[in-house]
Amino acid sequence: FNMTLFRFFLTFCFFFFTVYSKPTGEHLRNMDSFIRAVEQVEDSNPGLSSLALLRALRRTAGHDDQMTIHYLGASNNLTGTEFLETAILNATSFSFFDKAIHHIVTDYGEERGVVLAQDGTTVALAPLLLGIESGLKALMEGATTDGLFPLTLGRTLGLSFLSLQDFPPSHRLGPNGCWDSVERPKVFKLSRPATLATDAIINGGMDGAILGIHLSNLSSSGQPQSLSKILKGYYSFSLQAGQGLDAITANVSPKRRELSRAVLESLDLHSRVMETLSLVWKLEKTEWIALDTGVGKAVAEGLKLFVHKYWDCPQIITRCQWGAKSSRNTPNPLSLPLHFLYVHHTYQPSAPCLTFKHCSGDMRAMQRFHQDDRGWDDIGYSFVVGSDGYVYEGRGWNHLGTHTRGHNSVGYGVSIIGDYTSTPPSRHAMDLLRHRLVKCGVDGGGLVANFTIQGHRQVVNYTACPGDAFFAEIRSWEHFRE
Repeated sequence: FNMTLFRFFLTFCFFFFTVYSKPTGEHLRNMDSFIRAVEQVEDSNPGLSSLALLRALRRTAGHDDQMTIHYLGASNNLTGTEFLETAILNATSFSFFDKAIHHIVTDYGEERGVVLAQDGTTVALAPLLLGIESGLKALMEGATTDGLFPLTLGRTLGLSFLSLQDFPPSHRLGPNGCWDSVERPKVFKLSRPATLATDAIINGGMDGAILGIHLSNLSSSGQPQSLSKILKGYYSFSLQAGQGLDAITANVSPKRRELSRAVLESLDLHSRVMETLSLVWKLEKTEWIALDTGVGKAVAEGLKLFVHKYWDCPQIITRCQWGAKSSRNTPNPLSLPLHFLYVHHTYQPSAPCLTFKHCSGDMRAMQRFHQDDRGWDDIGYSFVVGSDGYVYEGRGWNHLGTHTRGHNSVGYGVSIIGDYTSTPPSRHAMDLLRHRLVKCGVDGGGLVANFTIQGHRQVVNYTACPGDAFFAEIRSWEHFRE
């Protein structure tokens, strides 16, 4: 067994798990639709435990692979799955859940088994549900949580790192994609060929790890919430005006990156991924050469990329996700890295946006204003921060913006949606900009390490931007210069 055979095996795994078929879209593919379907099953079967339902859904989607059985047991041999053959999943719901959960990527670049969450991000259901099942199994049956990381993230990350060693680092994880419609999503198409660990798979894995660990730590004295309530609590929530995520202490999806880091960073991820790969080889009856340094090196490089892309960087809602129109001319490239970051507030819209629907609508309105009223090629800002927990892509890291007259070529222009003349933005929104976005820029080569932060008013006359209250805040930031 050598690295050549090893890579052949991984390539085989990649194509084995990627099913090729023609695109269809009979059902709306959003998280709300999935939760409603789960509720219907629960309402039809009073007393059905969440764990039994999860096992039935696992069997429906055909996810009884060897590693899942190793950690969770075969779904058709576990208590509660007799409901599967009777009342839980009738012919209609069986078809719905099979299509909703079973993850595939087609030769048309369509990713299935993923749903659009209310927060505007795309989530693969398979790793999400495996994480919840692992947590509930630990809670209700006293099992260990040893399988939680391998089943949610470890296996897909490890195999993705190894199967694409000859690819550019930026292509070894991901990609993200675009929905045909954010109002009535049916088809999700990827922006480039998929790895085993697409963005949706990683989002679902992070969510599964967060919820699974949370559930495993609950008191076992009472019955846990129904599956639909577990999902609603995480994906469907309300934010308070003026506070955003500052007032939220519960686990909610816009905080998945910081929450998953909090629960997983203390693990020795390199060792855990190596152990997971060793188990894959053992279960597949394939020899595992622990002394092959090429494997360890690939895992170390892959984890460094994972930490940068999914933990250090904030979730950025891409242009296609918020419904951007095309630029009216070919965008001009920036000469990177840049030395400045200019902070703005939008002033209009004046109210902070608290939901993806609200924030994406504000982005489209600003783009219309900048293109139609001001005659610019595109929305002017490089990035825009919402109070919903996300950063929205404007011109992005690589293209010249129209945000700070006379300084567009030397710095990025980042705005927070709202008027911050009298009150500052939420702490969470400011931290997304101050800590997460700038670190992503420095580590990704967009900003120099000793970059300078300035308010719009400092370099352009006759503007109060970014508002007195917000400007007072940024004057205390580490990279601020008078």
